[in-house]
Amino acid sequence: MTVAAGTHQRPGRLADFIDGARRGIPVTVASAPFGMLFGTLAVQNGLSVGEATLMSAMVFAGASQLVGLELFGQKIAPWLIVLSIFAVNFRHVLYSAALGRRLRHWSGLQRAVGFFFLTDAQYADGEKQALAGRLTFSWYMGYGLLLYLCWVAEAAIGATFGNLIPDPYALGLDFMLPIYFLGMVMGFRGRPLWLPVVGASAVTSTVAYYLVGSPWHVSIGAVAGVLLAAVLAPSGRRAGL
Repeated sequence: MTVAAGTHQRPGRLADFIDGARRGIPVTVASAPFGMLFGTLAVQNGLSVGEATLMSAMVFAGASQLVGLELFGQKIAPWLIVLSIFAVNFRHVLYSAALGRRLRHWSGLQRAVGFFFLTDAQYADGEKQALAGRLTFSWYMGYGLLLYLCWVAEAAIGATFGNLIPDPYALGLDFMLPIYFLGMVMGFRGRPLWLPVVGASAVTSTVAYYLVGSPWHVSIGAVAGVLLAAVLAPSGRRAGL
């Protein structure tokens, strides 16, 4: 009986892993130009191919990597660079807090590994998977590993061959990922309070961009949306958070 049980569990985990990887294909394709763009800009800003690839492997956060490129080499205190990158990534604190309550059945090590691979797209699709009651560690890692490995490879490709493209921004490749994220946000439009929360976040982020500047507007907009959702949510829904 023990052998039979183990035999049934492995295919289930493998099927979850494959399903997660399959779900990650669209965002992997959408982020490919962005990953290669980073590699190209990294080399143009003085990094070697190896350094650009290593940065993608260790940081694994596109916006933060671009902020780092803009600040490296300037006469800026190291703590300010770290603080600026943290400001860009602060939304991941919100992501982990929101998704963490869905992962209580994971071990501590699984959560630690999982949060390293947590991205905007992985959070959005992970929430959808959790609502369906199918957010397993195998599914999560299938999604995350595909995106991670391709992201690192794309940085290496961009760093190696990026000089063949004189002006990457002129091609508009960096706009593909925001379009994908817009599609993900629209995918949640059937949920309660979607419009006021998204509207508050968008307006606040836009105002903060002009008053405070980048990259702080990203986190300020996210916090505004979270606060409005907490205020407007019925007491019963708050208890279930």
